[in-house]
Amino acid sequence: CKCAPVAERIVFGLYGSAESFDKAIFFMLNHAADLRIVPKFPGSDILYKYNHLFELRFIWGARVNFEIPNTPEGVFVSDMVFIILSDILVWGMFFFSHNFIIFSFTEVKDSTINNSIKSLDRKVKLAIDDAYQRIFKFHSLQKFKNISYTDNYKNKIDYKYLPLESIAIYVPGSTASYPSSVLMTAIPAIVAGVKRIVMINPGYKGKQNPAVLYAAKRCKIKEIYSIGGPSAIAAVAYGTKKIKPVNKIVGPGNAFVAAAKKEVFGDVGIESMSAGPSEVLIVSDHSSNPEWLASDLIGQAEHDILAQCILISKDKNILQQTAREIYKQLKKIPRSSIAAKSLKNNGILMYVKSDKKILEIINKVGPEHCELNVKNYKSLIPKIKSAGSICFGKYAVMAMTDYGVPGSNHVLPTNTSSKYSSGLNVSEFMKKISYINLSKKGIETLGPSVITLANYEGLAGHAISVKKRIRRK
Repeated sequence: CKCAPVAERIVFGLYGSAESFDKAIFFMLNHAADLRIVPKFPGSDILYKYNHLFELRFIWGARVNFEIPNTPEGVFVSDMVFIILSDILVWGMFFFSHNFIIFSFTEVKDSTINNSIKSLDRKVKLAIDDAYQRIFKFHSLQKFKNISYTDNYKNKIDYKYLPLESIAIYVPGSTASYPSSVLMTAIPAIVAGVKRIVMINPGYKGKQNPAVLYAAKRCKIKEIYSIGGPSAIAAVAYGTKKIKPVNKIVGPGNAFVAAAKKEVFGDVGIESMSAGPSEVLIVSDHSSNPEWLASDLIGQAEHDILAQCILISKDKNILQQTAREIYKQLKKIPRSSIAAKSLKNNGILMYVKSDKKILEIINKVGPEHCELNVKNYKSLIPKIKSAGSICFGKYAVMAMTDYGVPGSNHVLPTNTSSKYSSGLNVSEFMKKISYINLSKKGIETLGPSVITLANYEGLAGHAISVKKRIRRK
């Protein structure tokens, strides 16, 4: 296959079925002259041993299914994402402008939205409406007040909050559909006053979920594109002929989406946290219900095979009973294979002897969700410094907060980023600008001290620019 180098490079960016892959390879073989071969990116050498279409398809399956964080050949998530984004930046206008199958996307029209939501159960619509009201009410309390300050010399500062002009929300959808994520990401932006909100959602098997579309319509989102993964992040970060770039991208996603957001940061804003695969850390004691604990762990594990679930207790019996309950309950849920893989690879049951050690573990892990299913939670809460959210008491189950009860956001920091960041909130969609006016008296009175500091730091130009405005004696 003389075109193998081209195919081998682009194979990193392929999405879709085996049939669509064959079409892409066929296109490249028949348009070789139109495709400019560029230097290989780091990590691509490993594919040169595959010079056969059947073997290429195998590599495509291993690389693009994204079922494991690292490929069998050892190419890490960040390397793969870098190559995909690099391909888009080099070849992107060709792919996007021609709607080529490798990075194809479609805009979801109003007619499609209206037809789709007709089939949606009325109870689901009401549940989305109720969640919208709760989330909107709580986030409306987060609005900020502008500051105006004038000193004794009539120097004035106005510190004003302004909404971002445009944002994109990433809503996962390739393995499951999350209308709740639409509400959680869009509502804070609406409260902040963002005028343009773009939704990117990969859909499931080529179709948009009606509940996701209904939630988007409830949030009055005008631009919806059916695209996912790193290519979706690149599309809204750098723009295409159809999509204008945005100021900021937010929303949860798998490891590849999170890595892509980190790669584009600087060219575009992202949330201040790492919003990757889900996490929960539960603390239990002898009073905890093992059946409830098991269901809470499974409820988090079913999100993603990379989800992290930790149960800590000073009671070994509780840990053993919970383990047995997990095996029982896994058989009863539709996403049992995902939950089972997650718990097998990333699930931990920890026997810890003291509250002091438990608190050390919580603050070191900095979990996205922390559940204190213990009687003495009041003594633990003040000592927890790192967590996305803390649910305490036996009825405060994390699953309720995922759906906006009582109104908090479920887009929370993961991967220990709760040590320096918070969950998604209104401030993520606002920027602050200082408006400064200095009086004649102010610069003449305070200018000399500024000149002294500027000269001390070796910035003579600063000193001169101040000095020229001071009245000569």
